[in-house]
Amino acid sequence: YVNCTFFFHKYFLDKRYNGHYIQCQERKKKNIMNYKFKTKPYAHQLKALEMSWNKEVFAYFMEMGTGKSKVLIDNISMLYDRGKINGALIIAPKGVYKNWYDSEIPTHLVDHVQKKAVLWQSNIGKKQQDKLNILFKSEVDLHILIMNVEALSTKKGVDFASRFLNCHSALMAIDESTTIKNKEAKRTKSVLKLGKLAKYRRILTGSPVTKSPIDLYTQCEFLDSWLLGHSSWYNFRAKYAIMRNMSVGGRTFQQIVGYKNLGELSEILKPFSYRVLKDDCLDLPKKTFMKRIVHLTADQKKVYQQMKQMALAEMNGKMITTVTALTQLMRLHQITCGHFKADDGTTQNISNNRIDELIDVLEEVEGKVVIWAHYQYDVAQIIKAITEEFGEGCCVDYYGLTPQSERQENIKKFQEDDKIRFFVGTPATGGYGITLTAASNMIYYSNGYDLEKRKQSEARIDRIGQEKPMTYIDILAEDTIDERIVKALRKKVNIATEIMGEELKDWI
Repeated sequence: YVNCTFFFHKYFLDKRYNGHYIQCQERKKKNIMNYKFKTKPYAHQLKALEMSWNKEVFAYFMEMGTGKSKVLIDNISMLYDRGKINGALIIAPKGVYKNWYDSEIPTHLVDHVQKKAVLWQSNIGKKQQDKLNILFKSEVDLHILIMNVEALSTKKGVDFASRFLNCHSALMAIDESTTIKNKEAKRTKSVLKLGKLAKYRRILTGSPVTKSPIDLYTQCEFLDSWLLGHSSWYNFRAKYAIMRNMSVGGRTFQQIVGYKNLGELSEILKPFSYRVLKDDCLDLPKKTFMKRIVHLTADQKKVYQQMKQMALAEMNGKMITTVTALTQLMRLHQITCGHFKADDGTTQNISNNRIDELIDVLEEVEGKVVIWAHYQYDVAQIIKAITEEFGEGCCVDYYGLTPQSERQENIKKFQEDDKIRFFVGTPATGGYGITLTAASNMIYYSNGYDLEKRKQSEARIDRIGQEKPMTYIDILAEDTIDERIVKALRKKVNIATEIMGEELKDWI
């Protein structure tokens, strides 16, 4: 009798609980659907918001091009509207953090939210200090601080971020969260410490596991140290990595030789994350254009300024001079790309951030990628860098130095061989007549002024047989001739569009 009564009550309690849960879920979904978005969300973005918007911690594991930035901005506005937060700290790599300030927030943050947004800069003059000070005024506005993750390796950056979080009920988000995968890095330790001061925490990345499942630990630790069920990185590694004792030069150490229990790890991630690939998003626009910004190194700045001001430059005893404006523009462009062609015909490499940014982008995207560079020298440097990073046999080339006898075979390998992930070439050689639809991602390491070459090279993945949304990514050096080239291309497109009576196209 007691057992019957127990199960009788349990049945109705479970039924009532489940009914209440379903009603709550439906109400939550209805509230999200009825939200006055500034830009219309796609179905997968609505699902991401439905799963996450009021949770204290969440991971958006959304592939590049699926709009994870918009999801975060909508999430921030929803929490602000409900009185849950009055501040947001967005941390992103150098190559993308300005995009949040210049493009993402102005485009997607709802108009009725009054905001004060400030972009962090390490050199703080009086003008910059005045901007930073508005973040601490007692107002009802949403205060947004956008910082590059590299700043959190400095005491000045950490102290300011800490002050901001202590003064606000805030959401803290890490864009491209694989930047904190190294537990020993200074910035990782700073991010983990700062995360404890935030009321809500988010991580965003298209590829949370770039080289090893162990990459996940510090990313998830930022959200909550117990999400993965391990309070120690070493315990986590013991659970999911296969270790072997190795000896080199009389020194013994442990090395990861494989992984285990990955199905279990996948299940653990599901309650606090949302994974989406471009292939899953049938409602995405056909083409998405994105920019990644790099800064000139000290060496590049020195040579660039010399060439810009005096039409001559010197490096390591080698001299480069120009006679015409066109030659000067070409030399400036070469310098931004990371090489220096002297008057004696020799070419020197200049330390630059472009290759590093390319590798970061390649780690973020899924599947095959076409990479275009304007100069043959850069193609060779790219092939060398990605081979070192991703292993021998990961790429094929198609440029002036590729033998004619190998070109068609390289296209076939890229299209059919799953081991070949990257196609590297120049638009002048590979931008016409070939089909590269195995890829839906295209990266422009550098651009030229020729609009026809640009449009033709874009079309190599936009051909019959392409069934996926396409993403085009331009790597640009800030405040350099790169911006002038893009402006010239954009102007040509606008003129052509106006002549044809078409609407202005979304482009770089």
